[in-house]
Amino acid sequence: MSDLGVILLVEDRDDDVQLIRRAFRKISLRNPLQVARDGQEAVDYLSGEGEYSNRDEHPLPALILLDLKMPRMDGFEFLVWLRKQPAFRVLPVVVLTSSSQLRDVNIAYALGANSFLVKPNDFDQYIELNKVLHRHWLVHGRTPEVTRPPRTREEWKPKNAK
Repeated sequence: MSDLGVILLVEDRDDDVQLIRRAFRKISLRNPLQVARDGQEAVDYLSGEGEYSNRDEHPLPALILLDLKMPRMDGFEFLVWLRKQPAFRVLPVVVLTSSSQLRDVNIAYALGANSFLVKPNDFDQYIELNKVLHRHWLVHGRTPEVTRPPRTREEWKPKNAK
């Protein structure tokens, strides 16, 4: 996996997004961070829908950090969708949530999460957690190549063609 692969953070809380960004800066993590505010926005991002259609600006991620408790589509529903997509089945997903309930851990793994981590309570722990994520998933870990699914014939047509 590329050391500079994109990380897709699926997180609805601004304070958690800012903590993660701050921790990334503190450890000099240069991987681009894309943020989706809920599972449906993450689906749109991965599918290249709407504002996410430009893959140069919104490339496929090398790693997904996934919160569970979100509006519209929660993390569990997103995992169900993701693992049903042939092109995205191999994308590594690390659940990063406030929940430490064994039930949530079991469900997340059953739905295809690759790891389950509980959000730390203080910034220094966030830094340590991000160092581990970086080393394991972005430096030493290897995953299969993920590519965007081919476009349908309808998508190939120019917008004004009949």
